[in-house]
Amino acid sequence: MELYHRLHSETQCARDKLMTTPYVQRCMRGDISKEDYLHFLGEAYHYVKHLVPLMMACGSRLDDDKEWLREALGDFSEEEMGHQEWLLNDVEASGGDKLATKQQGPCPATELLIAYAYDAVHRKHPLYLMGLLFVLKGTVIVLADKVSLMMGELLDVSEGAFTYLRAQGVLYQTHMLYFEELMNKITDQSEQDMVVHSANMFFRLHAELFVEIDALGEQNRLAAFL
Repeated sequence: MELYHRLHSETQCARDKLMTTPYVQRCMRGDISKEDYLHFLGEAYHYVKHLVPLMMACGSRLDDDKEWLREALGDFSEEEMGHQEWLLNDVEASGGDKLATKQQGPCPATELLIAYAYDAVHRKHPLYLMGLLFVLKGTVIVLADKVSLMMGELLDVSEGAFTYLRAQGVLYQTHMLYFEELMNKITDQSEQDMVVHSANMFFRLHAELFVEIDALGEQNRLAAFL
């Protein structure tokens, strides 16, 4: 069975858990505040800035028979370069503090996601990163693109506050067929199993991240009520 099909079929449960987290559900029905969005941008900044280093680390550890994948990662890295700065600009356009966002550090769920990604690439196998890219390109980016259109109508912020999310939506349109082709070149059963396992892990880790972002927003809402 081709790997891309396996990724879709064998991660359904983990993907559903992500999609049914309270934060995602609130976003989908338009029940989101500017503070909720700022929490998302802050956490996204703290893990997006690691994507290029992770892709470079993955590429450097691939065997020679995966040169085609190393070249693709080079292209992805070039396109991803500097996106963390877009997130900081979106923070500022939404009324947040760019410097404070950089200095406050990630929440525990974000830190665990980043740590797992580095550990997987360096200690387990570089192909584990493909699970993260599948989660980002196949689900999170699609969700972000849809939600950004809704939030643009609901939140009292400028159009410039959605640079990152909307750009990712455009990249999704151009990348997914290419990413599918890349994944289907991985035919070894053990390598496919690694990618599927890592995708399930990254879905779970992203779900925990959204739970924690929602908790941060709940704390703010409780403080305002009191």
